[in-house]
Amino acid sequence: MMLGVRGVPMAHLFSYRFTSCIVALIAIAVCGSTVAQTASTAVESRVALTTVSGSSPLQDGLQVQAGSAQIRITALRDGILRVRVTPGASLPEDASWAVLPRHRGNSVQVQATQDSSSVGFRTSVLDVRVERNPLRLVVRDLAGNVICADAVGRPTEFSRGGFTVSKDMPSGEHFFGLGDKTGTFDRREQAYTLWNTDVGPQEAVDPLYKSIPFFLSITGGRSYGLFLDNTWRTWFDFGKQARDAYSFGAEGGPLDYYIIYGPTPKQVLEGYIYLTGTPPLPPLWSLGFQQSRYSYSPESQVREIANRLRADKIPSDVLYMDIDYQDRNRPFTVDPAKFPGFPDFVADLHKQKFHLVLITDLHIAHVAGQGYMPYDTGHAGDHFVKKADGSEFVGIVWPGDAVFPDFTRAQTRDWWGGLYAQFVKDGVDGFWNDMNEPSVFDGPGKTMPLDNIHRIDEPGFAKRTATHAEIHNIVGMENERATYEGLLKLRPNERPFVLTRATYAGGQRYGFTWTGDNSSTWNHLRLATQMLLNLGLSGISFVGDDIGGFNGSPPADLLTRWIEMGAFNPMYRDHTTLGSLPQEVWVHGPEQEAIRRRYIETRYRMLPYIYTLAEEASRTGLPLVRPIFLEFPEVMVSGFDGLDTEFLLGPDLLVAPASFGEMMDDYAVSYPPGDWFDFWTGQRMPQQPVGPNIVQIANSISSGANTKFPEPAKIHPLLDTLPVYVRGGSILPLQPVIQSTDDTPQGSLELRVYPGKNCNGSLYLDDGHTFDYQHGAYLRQAFTCSAQGNAVSVDLGKREGSYAPWWKTIEVVIYDWPSAGAAASLSNSASALNTTYDASQHALHIVIPDTPGEERLQVGGRTP
Repeated sequence: MMLGVRGVPMAHLFSYRFTSCIVALIAIAVCGSTVAQTASTAVESRVALTTVSGSSPLQDGLQVQAGSAQIRITALRDGILRVRVTPGASLPEDASWAVLPRHRGNSVQVQATQDSSSVGFRTSVLDVRVERNPLRLVVRDLAGNVICADAVGRPTEFSRGGFTVSKDMPSGEHFFGLGDKTGTFDRREQAYTLWNTDVGPQEAVDPLYKSIPFFLSITGGRSYGLFLDNTWRTWFDFGKQARDAYSFGAEGGPLDYYIIYGPTPKQVLEGYIYLTGTPPLPPLWSLGFQQSRYSYSPESQVREIANRLRADKIPSDVLYMDIDYQDRNRPFTVDPAKFPGFPDFVADLHKQKFHLVLITDLHIAHVAGQGYMPYDTGHAGDHFVKKADGSEFVGIVWPGDAVFPDFTRAQTRDWWGGLYAQFVKDGVDGFWNDMNEPSVFDGPGKTMPLDNIHRIDEPGFAKRTATHAEIHNIVGMENERATYEGLLKLRPNERPFVLTRATYAGGQRYGFTWTGDNSSTWNHLRLATQMLLNLGLSGISFVGDDIGGFNGSPPADLLTRWIEMGAFNPMYRDHTTLGSLPQEVWVHGPEQEAIRRRYIETRYRMLPYIYTLAEEASRTGLPLVRPIFLEFPEVMVSGFDGLDTEFLLGPDLLVAPASFGEMMDDYAVSYPPGDWFDFWTGQRMPQQPVGPNIVQIANSISSGANTKFPEPAKIHPLLDTLPVYVRGGSILPLQPVIQSTDDTPQGSLELRVYPGKNCNGSLYLDDGHTFDYQHGAYLRQAFTCSAQGNAVSVDLGKREGSYAPWWKTIEVVIYDWPSAGAAASLSNSASALNTTYDASQHALHIVIPDTPGEERLQVGGRTP
């Protein structure tokens, strides 16, 4: 029997990812009381905030005394409040790993208010009051509607170093967010712990890999968000214990939270992004198809996969290598026996237009005196986490004994980033930071001891030590940050690609994430949609899941449906574990491969639309995949049936899979209000009436009125057809199929015009990999269309930016055109244009020359 670290059989190590969740759950159960005791800090006795004993107005808010406790409520913007509470005389250090310093320090002037029962202030949109006895924070809009209020009879309380806050929970309130939690899409009646944990593929396990203590609340036509900026082990209970209240708390650290008012969900999310930052614009290749497994090794197997992808004409951009490429599982090494000519191997992949991503776990092998540079330089620079006694902490991970960088130190992050120098020199394109919860095989709760010591040395923070109980949840994010910033230094004009498993609020600033080690089951495919949507609502725009499932081997129909679904997700990676059956696109025979190839080709055709969404995300933080209510908030009061299964890709594409894809029964597709077209056939679906606006919704809720929408449509599921629909009133840019994003598309840019109300679209383009776009080297263009009588006009706006397009002509395709009769011309030319008609799609095709200036295409002759 082959032995691994410390005599552990290698087979046992290889099965680790299958059994890790069981180990974690047992360890967490055993260590739970220890965690609470360790987390105890300054407050050992119970302090409840029951009565206002004093107050003083601030230019931007209010200071309240409640006995020995202090409350400071300030307005950062008219719709964003910050609430800081301490049981003592002074507030703790004003520092945050999540909130941008320039925005945390922002403020607006408020109007102080006071009466016999309360003290407070007003902004231009909110009325904030602290009721005196009992003490209760109540936030209303200016019409008097309660947005968020402390729960009656449940005062904010400090005890044993931690705290608990309770808020009223109306019967119609719904909750979303908290990152990658499993379970129902709506968090109501659920409870969660936020403590980054390396767990396996169970469907209901909690906690998981990420801690993002932000949620979005929707009650009828009003929305707000609440962000608890606390890095300790935190928890949220959305009415599981008390049916009329939700609560949240932490086992230590500051009580510092933000209330972000909408009233629309999109406005709430934009407010959260204002606080925590936008994601960087990723390289275009990271939005292509990605092939991975644990592990492709040796070199010959990676080449075989690359050759097969190209031979079978499966568009693809990225190949991954998991830990088996390393020398004895030591990060930042390459096994010379398995990959004898590594730089030449990378260069050959580039010739085939592939980009290579390597895993680099955050641990460093503890091997002194063996010429292992990461340990030698890290030890010399004093970069590793300490035990309580001041010695280096050593725990077991993949290489055996390992040490762990202290990413709370700026100099340690700088050292870590420099470790990528050789890989960058070799031409490696991107990096995957895994195991960064941090995972420690032999540690309590499968992580390091909570009394381990971190030495914070970070701009904006006081220099101090902190226990791992405080730092644990930010380790993954700061690991990802160190990688991202290191790559920026090593390749200043190349956009980094960094994929992380663990993160905290604000982690979107540094790259991509995914949902972790899932399973090859239909239930996990269902869970993926909910997890991706809630991650998007938690500020993480660039997300994905392991296509086909990580643990196990999917049957043919499951893998096919998963590849279909993945084509409409931000990150599109097929990944599986050691010992599973092959999971590449071609498995299960040519019929399944043909279906899968068609969806991957569709992904590449849609890249102009997807990349435009990616650029929007980099400016606004809006996710690429969106729950229906983000674009159509009225559905929250309409009885819409598809909230947890259907989703939008951007504002215009509706993806509507069956709830139970393993069953071939007919099922109902719910359409948001307005016009919808079948993406595949061009058929206009039965018209849906336009719903009320957000103000009308709020008024209807207040008056007890009921807003209804039409019954869903019944469809029969087919394995080769994933139901996808296009919003009437949208203009989608598409391109010809390419095999890699390094290819230049050949032919025309296609603009698909789906006439409808407020018809518009846009396009963004740049070189896809450098930062030249920040200096004007980009292309941005807006499109609109209008219909009057028997004519349709399509307006192409004047382009912004200096980047030259790859196309010379534009093929405009107008849907819902009933016959071949048409007369088309451009506003700057008297000559008639040729048109062709696709009767099966009810689509009129017109090819026009490209021009950077404004242009109007006028098409007449539309007769029923």
